[in-house]
Amino acid sequence: MNKRLYLSDSDKKVAGVCGGLAEYFFVDSNLIRLLFAVVTLLTHVMGGIIVYAIAWAVIPRRPKF
Repeated sequence: MNKRLYLSDSDKKVAGVCGGLAEYFFVDSNLIRLLFAVVTLLTHVMGGIIVYAIAWAVIPRRPKF
């Protein structure tokens, strides 16, 4: 089985990065969002925003067949 990371189409608030990570790791998306918020606050906001923007640009959308 080939598992791929994609942006989420169904579980997204902004771009689907946290929802996609949650689908990939089979965890609740709210847990991923909470961890992201904590990391963002601990890195004085800009670190989290930059990481999110890079993930948004790098993680592909799920192909529609």
